[in-house]
Amino acid sequence: MAEKDVEICFKKETISRLLSSFFNEDRTKLSGDATLLMAEMLKIFVQEAAVRSQKQAESEDCDQVDIEHFEKILPQLVSSLTGSTKYSF
Repeated sequence: MAEKDVEICFKKETISRLLSSFFNEDRTKLSGDATLLMAEMLKIFVQEAAVRSQKQAESEDCDQVDIEHFEKILPQLVSSLTGSTKYSF
């Protein structure tokens, strides 16, 4: 598989709108530092998902990463990033 060093970035406005959509009160404010921190966390999550999906595809002798590879790694990815080893729904 070809490796590319692509910079992952999220627009500050997009992150701010996403986070603000979960606020219960209109008075709640979001600092610029919080937005930058969340953007960095999302960047790490996306990078890790890409790497794990690629490894999953390679383990199945596939030349291309498909959504199925991502779906297979997603439960463990979420679990490892949240520090949880059990699922609670």
